[in-house]
Amino acid sequence: MGNLSNRPVFDIILLRFSTILVVFGMSLAENIPANFVFGDSLVDVGNNNYIASLSKANYVPNGIDFGNPTGRYTNGRTIVDIIGKFSTHSVLTPRQELGLNDFTPPFLAPTTAGDKVLQGVNYASGGGGILNYTGKIFGGRINLDAQIDNFANTRQNIISSIGGPAATKLLGEALFSVTIGSNDFINNYLTPVVSKFEQKLVSPESFVGAMISRFRIQLTRLYNLGARKVIVANVGPIGCIPYQREINPSAGDNCVAFPDQLAVMYNSQLMGLVSELNRNLQGSKFIYADVYHIVGDIIQNYLSYGLENANSACCYVAGVYGGLVPCGPTSKVCADRSKYVFWDPYHPSDAANSIIANRLLDGDSTDIWPVNVRQLMK
Repeated sequence: MGNLSNRPVFDIILLRFSTILVVFGMSLAENIPANFVFGDSLVDVGNNNYIASLSKANYVPNGIDFGNPTGRYTNGRTIVDIIGKFSTHSVLTPRQELGLNDFTPPFLAPTTAGDKVLQGVNYASGGGGILNYTGKIFGGRINLDAQIDNFANTRQNIISSIGGPAATKLLGEALFSVTIGSNDFINNYLTPVVSKFEQKLVSPESFVGAMISRFRIQLTRLYNLGARKVIVANVGPIGCIPYQREINPSAGDNCVAFPDQLAVMYNSQLMGLVSELNRNLQGSKFIYADVYHIVGDIIQNYLSYGLENANSACCYVAGVYGGLVPCGPTSKVCADRSKYVFWDPYHPSDAANSIIANRLLDGDSTDIWPVNVRQLMK
């Protein structure tokens, strides 16, 4: 490298800064032996590509920052992409080339087999929910019960590959994340025409209670299958997404109240469930990720994050907020997607996902409780 004292000062600073970032990122990756992901379209990385479903993202302009559609419901990376491979991509911009082989693969992809599953698998499915009826409007989708069934099969493959004791150790040290629940409101309770839960017959309290009861069983089953370090994301401010703003014009420029009230009610009980599981399941470390708080803060203070639009979809067809039609080949794309909170009527942009992921990695107890992801994986 030569004598650093003879190099320009800027080069020295850049070299040292890059070294710090590499070491900083590697420290997390070295502590995540495997990454298992469960959830809905917020974290689906292509499972719906392989099923008959009306909920798909394997067409342009989705994935525009990868150069082609990947099955992700955003322009670039999901939250779990960034957390799971923080060492590789923490300093990359979305437009830089990202190799899909660097990310946790979708369960249904033909290439997800053999030793690859030892690094983790993504089971998430667009349209999926905690309740099995959720997302019926889309036809095919993989609900959380089925996702856990798929993980049980993966677990057996891991045991067959490396043996029971080694599998128990791997799963006990692995990172599990569950990002689900939004569809149970958006594509179930809030769409009574296709829901078995009519709002006039089932109170919000009863519906939320049904979600929590089912989720308790599902998370306990994950624990019984070997999961110990589990991040459980709450439901974000769904009243603020472009779709809800569009279909509720009376809210004006404000977020729509009722969907957010449902989310707050559910999130309160979810936090109690996380505490309950930690008390009752020996050796478990369930973590409550307050996505509602983080996204709410981003929307309210978007300018301080270097963003320029917090209420409209970057990928849009029509409407005041671009929230009427899902992102697809007929859509237009905003001039600078790195300045938008929302990519489409329902999902965050890569820029917003990056902010969310980094706050889950290193945030304080108002973002993620009782510890953040980095502390969890130490």
